[in-house]
Amino acid sequence: MIEPQGPLPPEIYWRRRIVAGGVLVAVLALVVGLVVWAQSGGGDDTSNTASTATPSSTTPSTATTNASVDPSQAPSGGGTGGGGGGAPGHSSANPSASPSGSAVAPAPGGNPAAADANMPLCPDNSIAVVLYTDKPTYTTGSQPVFTIVVTNAGLSACARDVGKAAQNVIVRTLDGTRTLWTASDCSQINTVNNQVLAPQQQVKDTITWSGTTSNPGCDKPRNPVPAGSYQAIGKLGEKESAPITFNFVAPAQP
Repeated sequence: MIEPQGPLPPEIYWRRRIVAGGVLVAVLALVVGLVVWAQSGGGDDTSNTASTATPSSTTPSTATTNASVDPSQAPSGGGTGGGGGGAPGHSSANPSASPSGSAVAPAPGGNPAAADANMPLCPDNSIAVVLYTDKPTYTTGSQPVFTIVVTNAGLSACARDVGKAAQNVIVRTLDGTRTLWTASDCSQINTVNNQVLAPQQQVKDTITWSGTTSNPGCDKPRNPVPAGSYQAIGKLGEKESAPITFNFVAPAQP
């Protein structure tokens, strides 16, 4: 080893060399310790394998409820009749067909949410209501058939009353300023039909109109509506469909 040179005593230079060597050894030990720690414990974050749960597929389904008939066109005696809920061949605003499948049966006694405390009710902002007619133009005296389609537009299953007690169809003048007929005015069908609706599941129902006017309570004479263009909306509770238009024309003269 080289002897220290300088004006100071050799012992001082040797002490400085010993201190510098100790610091170098400590730094090397720290570096080695960090390398060993990284190899032994640093890989924990990457050793775990992430798993992704695959939700079970849900097939949307379509249910058809009992159809309502305007009492004025029922058989003698003032009773009401029922009809099928299949989609008619012509429409003013025909919604897209839903996938095939069977409807979810409602819970006995009404609200299916009572059977499952975790099943929420469908709020208005998670359902879509669409109304359409069986054809765009009728001759005066005809009985238009309206179809109401309710869809769970949300991302999760929920429960909703889709029965006659919650449904309504309103016919107005074309400008929407005067109401001519409301399905709930004279109908005596107020059934509750609670359904658990999967996401995108649809429920369809039909209401037949006699083509005459009505009023709340149905205690005034009902008059046939004249030829012209009209506007209609469907409702489920307070949720409204977009308005549709249809026409009445006079019968062709022989």
